[in-house]
Amino acid sequence: MKELESIARTLLSPATAGTVLATLATAEGSSYRRPGARLLLTADGQRLGSISGGCLEEDVLVRARRVLATGLAETVVYDTTSENDLVWGVGLGCHGVVRVVLEKLPPRPAWAVALVENSAARRSTPLAVVHTAADPAHLGTRLATGPAAAVPGTFLDLIRPPTALVIFGAGDDAQPLARLADELGWHVTVADPRAALATAERFPTARRFVVALAADLVNRVAPDADTLAVVMTHHYVHDVPLVRDLLPRPLAYLGLLGPKKRAERILADLARDGLALTPDLRARLHAPVGLDLGADSPAQVALAILAEMQATLSGRDARPLRERTRPIHG
Repeated sequence: MKELESIARTLLSPATAGTVLATLATAEGSSYRRPGARLLLTADGQRLGSISGGCLEEDVLVRARRVLATGLAETVVYDTTSENDLVWGVGLGCHGVVRVVLEKLPPRPAWAVALVENSAARRSTPLAVVHTAADPAHLGTRLATGPAAAVPGTFLDLIRPPTALVIFGAGDDAQPLARLADELGWHVTVADPRAALATAERFPTARRFVVALAADLVNRVAPDADTLAVVMTHHYVHDVPLVRDLLPRPLAYLGLLGPKKRAERILADLARDGLALTPDLRARLHAPVGLDLGADSPAQVALAILAEMQATLSGRDARPLRERTRPIHG
């Protein structure tokens, strides 16, 4: 999402003119990127995004210049299934067939405007990429509304809003977590009872800040069912009400920083105060938070936390890929 949102924002810039968008529309077999990957090429040679690991970009660049000059969109099929794959002299060896649509874009395309607006409002944007058509004028990207969604030879791409991560706790170790989450394109909220810590100066990549008493913080943030949350205030008196208010909510993920014994003590206190801790409710809490990566520094801990969150979102068990017997991409 971050890649496409960056492309959309670039397209809305008054300084941007003469652009070609390359979209990976279909992929059969092995492919470094999956359908929906995009690469924006500008007339002055700038690039934003990618459609492969670098093996297709140079050929796409040559074709993009032609599309920019003629204004005619085209679809290119790259077949790398041959063992002697030397079509472009680079021996890709990816063993897949991908279809890439190249289109010259008008200034401020309607789909880019809608995507930026929807992202800010945390709404999904349905896009349709027509990759097979007798008339080149029909190829390309548009909002998937009405008939556009039913055209044959179309890749339907539902662009969901950025993943929402709420970090309850604005200590120093929360800073790399917010920074790395932003690299993933996630929408980061920093929430803390301490106004001096939850600031844009300390968290320049966060998009939202919420400051309130710990007992009121969760209601003020109002996380929904798609939200990832981690509690890491380092203060027991703050963590208890936060876990109490977060645990009953059907969040996408809930983690608690700290030793297992500390987490058990918090749960015991909550049970004593009347919270009905069913097995399902207990299972919602990832405590200690994160994967066992041998993390020590704040940045390593942040990596372990985000890795577990990503695995949860993807429905994966976070085992090494060499142990996976099924395709990497579902």
